[in-house]
Amino acid sequence: MKTSLRSKLEEAVHVAATRVKNLVESHPDYFPMYTEGGKWKHGGEAWTNWCEGFLGGQLWLLYQHTGSSYWREKAEHYSRLIEDRKADDSVHDLGFLFLPTWRRWYEETGEQERQDVVIEAGRTLAGRFQEPGGYLCSFLGPESLFIDIMMNVGIIFYAARETDDDELWNVALRHSLTSRRFLVRGDGSTAHEGIFDTDTGQFLRQSTRQGWRGDSCWARGQAWALFGFSSVYSYTGQRRFLRTARQCADYYIEKTPGNGVPPNDWDEPNPGQPYESSAAAIAAAGMLRLARLVGDTAAAEGYRGYALRILDTLTEPEFLATESAEWEGVLKHGIYHPDKGLGVDESTMWGDYFFLHALIEALHSDREKDRG
Repeated sequence: MKTSLRSKLEEAVHVAATRVKNLVESHPDYFPMYTEGGKWKHGGEAWTNWCEGFLGGQLWLLYQHTGSSYWREKAEHYSRLIEDRKADDSVHDLGFLFLPTWRRWYEETGEQERQDVVIEAGRTLAGRFQEPGGYLCSFLGPESLFIDIMMNVGIIFYAARETDDDELWNVALRHSLTSRRFLVRGDGSTAHEGIFDTDTGQFLRQSTRQGWRGDSCWARGQAWALFGFSSVYSYTGQRRFLRTARQCADYYIEKTPGNGVPPNDWDEPNPGQPYESSAAAIAAAGMLRLARLVGDTAAAEGYRGYALRILDTLTEPEFLATESAEWEGVLKHGIYHPDKGLGVDESTMWGDYFFLHALIEALHSDREKDRG
């Protein structure tokens, strides 16, 4: 990595740390999802309750990056605040809540009571499994399968592996195969949602809630897929999931402008907003993970190089909120839900989390290469 880029990434981590510290001190025990006019505290609609793990996750990342007791204390505190969600069977997002927080806490301490929380959350999520269709249903209902769940199914694989539970493992594997079959298209693009007949399990159609059309490709869903399938490969070692992750990554690269930042949906004509920065942040983190897993030096360098291209763009003033002291988020130009008008051209908590995740991963892997 060039020294100039390394400096940009280090400065972006500093910006993120400053903004996260301001958030937890200005609005203690508050879990925002997206900004309005750059402000975290507002009364905007949530749509669904899925983001509480991203603030605690940033705190854990900052602790692991710096070793500071301040970040450790805050990380533990914000993790405790969401512990009761381990039994929340109304959402499909428990991986988003507990993998960035309680699993990191367990990895730091080795304390069984920390791991028990993650395992219970994995078992709770597995309760959403729809036997006829072989998938975990979204929060919208038993007929609905979201590509987002590929980012959450890892908590079931984790719980199954740690407890030697073959039934749990089978739930996670079947969900991943169903998602691969019905949500990933032949060209590597993805659908946001699949609709099934709940009685027979028959697949009916592709749909979307946040993209342009059911047959289009929503950029954040594509990023969830490339990251999620690579994670499933890391658990299972089954190369079909690696191939799918690579297909999704290659589609992202092919369709996205040279700066690495897509619109909300590649197929939407004349989109109102040119950027969906949270999708780019997720894709950068996912491609860095894919580079570690792919097992081919040239391909690994390609995915890593593309991730660094994204981060080079996102650390520019157009995206990194450095020039406005009043802007409380880190990464500008994110989009939550365009049809509902929620978090459009704003900062998002998941965008900031995956941006920090990718920044720190890139810096640490660069240091490891230097040592090697």
